[in-house]
Amino acid sequence: MLRALAHPVYRRLFLAQVVALAGTGLATVALGLLAYDLAGADAGVVLGTAFAIKMVAYVLVAPFAAAVVARAPRRVVLIGADVVRLLVAASLPFVGEVGHVYLLVFALQAASATFTPTFQSVIPDVLPDEDDYTAALSLSRLAYDLEAVLSPVLAAALLLVVSSATLFLGTAAGFVASALLVASVTLTAVRQPPGPDDEPDRHGTFGQRLRRGTTVFARTPALRPVLALNLAVAAPGAFVLVQTVAIVRSTFGQSDDVVALVLAANGLGSMAAAFALPRVLRRLPERRVMLAGAAALVVGAASVPLALAVTSPVAGLVAVGALWVLIGLGWSSVETPVGRIIRRSVPARDLPAAFAAQFSLSHACWLVTYPLAGWLGAAVGLAPTALVLTGVTVAATVAGGALWPRTTPDPDTVEPAGAHTAVS
Repeated sequence: MLRALAHPVYRRLFLAQVVALAGTGLATVALGLLAYDLAGADAGVVLGTAFAIKMVAYVLVAPFAAAVVARAPRRVVLIGADVVRLLVAASLPFVGEVGHVYLLVFALQAASATFTPTFQSVIPDVLPDEDDYTAALSLSRLAYDLEAVLSPVLAAALLLVVSSATLFLGTAAGFVASALLVASVTLTAVRQPPGPDDEPDRHGTFGQRLRRGTTVFARTPALRPVLALNLAVAAPGAFVLVQTVAIVRSTFGQSDDVVALVLAANGLGSMAAAFALPRVLRRLPERRVMLAGAAALVVGAASVPLALAVTSPVAGLVAVGALWVLIGLGWSSVETPVGRIIRRSVPARDLPAAFAAQFSLSHACWLVTYPLAGWLGAAVGLAPTALVLTGVTVAATVAGGALWPRTTPDPDTVEPAGAHTAVS
């Protein structure tokens, strides 16, 4: 995994990704605390809406932004996106209205929706060797998992000595460091001209690309269960991210730093699964691993009302933390093998459309579950909301199992997929 770090350019780009993710993690904690300051017990409504706005940016803005900046130097695009993000992050401590939060969150996520696909397009050119590129993908996954664990812990430590608003300044500092690291490298490689497999829809509108990818998913039996399992992840995941602050602050009456630690428990479970899955997947098929992960999500979500009924704050938070670890394990177990299934099941010419569809369709699930978790929590309470989302998870898991084909695709009928194409 560490072999990719031997390349100086990639090493700096990876460090840029890490510091930007650390800043984003601080912003996630700080945004939850800001929502509580502005809306009190209705913070879940604010967070649910803010996260829904994030998903709108990811689903809709990313392809449009990619088309707009397609001919621009990619280093300029990356630095520009970081500059926008640091300006937004530096503005958030001064927000006093919920509407302003929504506007700034959209600007922040639109910049991230520009940065992320551009960053992904750079790495295959920096690391042309397939083994190095595969190692880079593993490092990227680990970076996301570490961010989920370490950023809340860092936030908890900072909250011991600074106010919650100061966390946004830490976010801005992360984006400054990212921009400086990107500026320190020379990206001489350019995109290759379209080849025979690059059909016009690859450069078409968002609607054209979305329809193409959706068609690939619909006609490929091995990908149909992925559609259902995306929803199985999004339902309990949205509850964790939206309602943790309300559970810790309102239900158990604890402080801001405890919010960060409880969120870190979810990241810890996800990271543990990420470390174990390479060996597990060598012994077990994806179907068994992913459905077991979905079952863990069901158990975790269904047990939330029991944890909320615990009268002792310490015991209750320990129970919630354990459930968040379980949900993190299930979350990563379902998501990690998806790329393997897509690459095995889809011909090389359709991989860009298939990966784009997975990105859009999975985020569309979150677009539904984020506001559902927030608004339903405010309307009927946390325990009933957890049960509703458990029902969604059960239905999605059953559908995923039912849709899963009993035979795997014949590798001789599927064109081999190169690493570059897999992330286009």
